[in-house]
Amino acid sequence: MNPIPSPCRVSVVIKALNEEKRIEATVESALRAVAAVGGEVILADSYSSDRTVELAGAYPIRIVQLANPEERCCGAGPQLGYQHSRGDFVYILDGDMQMREGFLEQALAFLDTHPDVAGVGGRVVEQNTESLEYMARGERASAHLQPGHVDRLDGGGLYRRSAIEAAGYFSDRNLHSYEEFDLAIRLRALGWRLWRLPLDAANHFGHDAPPYRLLVRRWRTRYICGLGELVRAAAGQPRLPLALRGLRELRIYLAVLGWWAVLASVALWPVEASWRLALFCAIAAAPVLLMTWRKRSLTKALYSVVSWCFNAAGLLRGLLRRQRPAREAIASRVLKEPAQEAAH
Repeated sequence: MNPIPSPCRVSVVIKALNEEKRIEATVESALRAVAAVGGEVILADSYSSDRTVELAGAYPIRIVQLANPEERCCGAGPQLGYQHSRGDFVYILDGDMQMREGFLEQALAFLDTHPDVAGVGGRVVEQNTESLEYMARGERASAHLQPGHVDRLDGGGLYRRSAIEAAGYFSDRNLHSYEEFDLAIRLRALGWRLWRLPLDAANHFGHDAPPYRLLVRRWRTRYICGLGELVRAAAGQPRLPLALRGLRELRIYLAVLGWWAVLASVALWPVEASWRLALFCAIAAAPVLLMTWRKRSLTKALYSVVSWCFNAAGLLRGLLRRQRPAREAIASRVLKEPAQEAAH
């Protein structure tokens, strides 16, 4: 006869790929957090090639791994961990984050008194403040990062399992990014709300790669395709209007595609060749000049425009990518169970 599983209040799912540098601190922070409320920690590993799994194996946590490394993407990691979780509530944590003590207690108290709220987040404290990428994020001061009722929980959050079950799945295995926004619009389409508390939830250390190298990496890993993949998945679904309204960057990237089309058409304009060349140069330079005026920095302006171009190309690439059924189980293997469970 199988033993009856012990109650599990919170499952903290750590999604990781080659995070040996910080994984120990991440796991330790998650264990401290669940110790205060009761729960479990799960490492969802996307087939790391470094010592991530080895280092995490020293701790009393469940370790699960993708069976097929070809399925690596941002959407697969959280869903992989969710498949092996038992908690009434699930918190998603990146492998380069560290949880702040006290947040889970406050989040659980809020959810207990607000039954219409599906998920609660807090402040994500960026530790990498010198990269152009993270400086740009800070300057945007996005509304969904402010305390109160929000339309998404980027950076992680604590979710009700009952809400996730109603939405069908935790994260879409097809998405190379935007997985948290996708979850948010699926929940909101069902009438659930999301909330961000004025509390520090986690420290985020982020990538320390040079900004342009980071863009190339995101193209190579298809991270930059997530927006197109999300729009393709939402097409024809009730959540599509929520997606289109909430994606300001989609309008920017569509404008970039229009800019490219105008540049390509200049060669056909019925004017002298010298005028065509002058017009082409003027149109090509216009966005950089405009952003330099807005940001008061040529360096920041040039990075913004180059980033837009990468993302516009990624949008097209994602829209054209075939997708697997999001509800289909992800093939995986359990590498380790917590010692206390193995002893039963």
